[in-house]
Amino acid sequence: MQLEPRPLEVLHDIATLPELLGDRVAECRQTTAGLPELAEAIAQRVTGFWVAIVVRRGRAGEQALERRPLAAFITNPTALHLPTAILAAQAGCHLFVEKPVSHTAEGVRALAQLVAQQQLCAQVGFQFRFHPALQQVRLWLKAGALGRVISAHVHWGEYLPDWHPWEDYRRSYSALTALGGGVIATLCHPFDYLRWLLGEVESVLALSHHSGCLAVEAEDLAEIILRFASGVIGSIHLDYLQRPPRHTLEIIGELGTIRWDYGSATADFAHAASGQNFVYRPANGFERNSMFLAEMREFLACLETAGTPSCHLRDGIRALEIALAAKQSSQERREIHVQRLV
Repeated sequence: MQLEPRPLEVLHDIATLPELLGDRVAECRQTTAGLPELAEAIAQRVTGFWVAIVVRRGRAGEQALERRPLAAFITNPTALHLPTAILAAQAGCHLFVEKPVSHTAEGVRALAQLVAQQQLCAQVGFQFRFHPALQQVRLWLKAGALGRVISAHVHWGEYLPDWHPWEDYRRSYSALTALGGGVIATLCHPFDYLRWLLGEVESVLALSHHSGCLAVEAEDLAEIILRFASGVIGSIHLDYLQRPPRHTLEIIGELGTIRWDYGSATADFAHAASGQNFVYRPANGFERNSMFLAEMREFLACLETAGTPSCHLRDGIRALEIALAAKQSSQERREIHVQRLV
């Protein structure tokens, strides 16, 4: 497929692109914080389309869109995702949108309609779909290794001040309600990967809490119960408080138990009848950044081939629907049926 020569604009910091594009990216500077900043003006001819990477400051984003870019990366604070994505889609850009799609339902339908009308590629950044051990869990489930699945539990606790030690965590988007922060939105990955593994969620019952331990305005603790269409009952613990961090998944079925541990990057399947325990470990060299590289490779491939990403905008919207139901449930102290936004 020959693409029209148009620039690929990065509207925020995308650390993986220099590694993926290699010498096709002319410059990458380091900020004082030590994070990659894709700086000022880069224009290189890349396999039929133009790549221009800019830092989004002031009108830089709007100026970038005026150049009719091929794609836009939406990785600003959560509350700004939808307005930025809608502007980019109106300019005809394919989209890579960081999770969550938003912190509110407002504007979701408009973005989905733009993407459909203009036949845009729109991928959402749920990188855990690219974790090889979780992919192995999905293979076990698809093969019927557990028989009928009964329940699932996710535990994810991670101390917020340790996330970005170079900045005041209390001013980060993860901590501020106005920017779409709080554990339910910021740690929404389990909503996506549980749905990816176990199917659609019908209803949610949740409690969220401000512990007072961190002096943040957004909720820092949540307990969430999911009722799946299949009859599976799931539960999710989320917090900004736990040290050392832990992120694990356990799925219980008639024939045994599957466990995934993010810390060790492993998955295991305990088969009840035989007493055997099957352990999966990723190939040597796997690290956290491997997931981001894999999802970025998929997005760039979709741009070249007009393909459909494995985590489309509609998947991001489904995860948002679950998150919004959890917030409503906590506020109203009742089980909430998940409402479709599109």
